[in-house]
Amino acid sequence: MTAQAFPFLTFQPTRGHGAEEAMGVYTALFAGGEVLSVQRRAAGTPGEGTVELAEFVVAGQRFRASDSPVEHAWDFTPAIAVFVELTSVDEQRRVFATLAEGGREYMPLDDYGFGPFGWVEDRFGISWQLAAPA
Repeated sequence: MTAQAFPFLTFQPTRGHGAEEAMGVYTALFAGGEVLSVQRRAAGTPGEGTVELAEFVVAGQRFRASDSPVEHAWDFTPAIAVFVELTSVDEQRRVFATLAEGGREYMPLDDYGFGPFGWVEDRFGISWQLAAPA
């Protein structure tokens, strides 16, 4: 077996960043999105019932995620973004609009000289760069 790399998203439920809700939004938003597995923290443990480890697929990419029972001083940063090449400008608009709900736009949808592009942070704090064919 060869090594595998997965983006790993650590959500902080105390800040409104829940892995289960985020996975539901992401897997519904992209064709072929799927939650592959969810393990929850056991009763009587810190973070009881929250996501201990989950794996899901978005836009052909496998991700892993967890809810941290501890609130950390750090959170997600826009310096690392999920870059998605969409199949059309219409799909790009739909995805961008959904991700922007309750989030913030870093670069609104436009042609910045390299084709249709937009950069948005969703309500969970995840940064997305969305490209479409010209």
